[in-house]
Amino acid sequence: MQTVVLAAGQGTRMRPLTDSRPKPTLPVAGRSLVEHTVGTAVAAGASRVVVVVGYEARDVREALGDEYAGAPVTYAVQSEQRGTADAVRAAASELDDAPFVVLNGDALYDAASLSTLYDSGPAAGSFRVDNPGDYGVLDVVDGRVTGVVEKPADPPSNLINAGAYVFPAAALAWLDVGESERGELELTDVLARTCAECEVTPVPFERWLDVGRPWELLAANEWKVAELDSRVDGAVHADAELNGTVVVEAGATVRSGVVIDGPAYVGPDATVGPNAYVRGATAVGAGAKVGHAVEVKNAVLMEGATVGHLSYVGDSVLGRDVNFGAGTTVANLRHDGADVKLTVKGERVSTGRRKLGVVCGDGVKTGINASLNAGVVLSTGARASPGEVVTRDR
Repeated sequence: MQTVVLAAGQGTRMRPLTDSRPKPTLPVAGRSLVEHTVGTAVAAGASRVVVVVGYEARDVREALGDEYAGAPVTYAVQSEQRGTADAVRAAASELDDAPFVVLNGDALYDAASLSTLYDSGPAAGSFRVDNPGDYGVLDVVDGRVTGVVEKPADPPSNLINAGAYVFPAAALAWLDVGESERGELELTDVLARTCAECEVTPVPFERWLDVGRPWELLAANEWKVAELDSRVDGAVHADAELNGTVVVEAGATVRSGVVIDGPAYVGPDATVGPNAYVRGATAVGAGAKVGHAVEVKNAVLMEGATVGHLSYVGDSVLGRDVNFGAGTTVANLRHDGADVKLTVKGERVSTGRRKLGVVCGDGVKTGINASLNAGVVLSTGARASPGEVVTRDR
């Protein structure tokens, strides 16, 4: 079935990681988010894929190319981000007069549930939560979706809208919707028209993740690294120890004395060790370096990131070409045991995570023996001096 994947937005809640790259291209277990989305879609039944691009479109095109997982890929440009209905409208000229699927390029879906969605159209994907009042909630009557209620005080169900839809061909004529209260053209208005014209099936996902904020990138990596199959294509020293599921890509080097407790991913041309310890759903990106006697736990190190010797990095996301000086230590736990908070669009919000370290934009550098507090966000190109204790964002 023809499938539209939305990948045009700027990902402002993910900053500083998206200062110069689109959120769908952020790395998760060795592949970009959008590659995971498209790969799962093709396995579920996508015969061809139209990707809507906008912000830093070239990166998305380079990630997917003209074919992915055996399905042809074409692109449509949303020149101004005016909402999800506008994004699908930008793709309309690429679609045949036939039913079509719409997915978010920065969300992860379990394969079995997505296959059910493809087979159940018209349909709307959903996910069961304990706090539906914080989301858009599907209104379901007699097993059919009748609409979406945004953040209701009295939710009609515990099924939140997962932003995955199968629309009938007729919906291509229903994309000219009015602006919502947010000033956007919303695909939920198209869904409302579809519910009025057709029987729409709710399809609950067993697993789904909207990767909108930095700690959700950690959650995405935890999910997808755990699904890897062990593979060693790089060079692993005879004195190194690999436990559990570990992938070492071609060109990577794991030196003597290293212990990797998987699941873990070591990307092409990355270097680990000597005498380093990597554990807990960690992904070491292409060309990244983990130095002597470094411990990295449950973290994402993007391309070219370096963690100098005698350092500790836990539950953190390091952008491209970050350079931690020797002895840099990241705190990842509050003394009061409360969930760590992080700044998103200028507001400190709870991450729901008891352990969370730091989020560093591209090119961050720390001097030797710097200490970074839990929940600190360092913006693109930020600096920390030798021996400095960083307790606030910069």
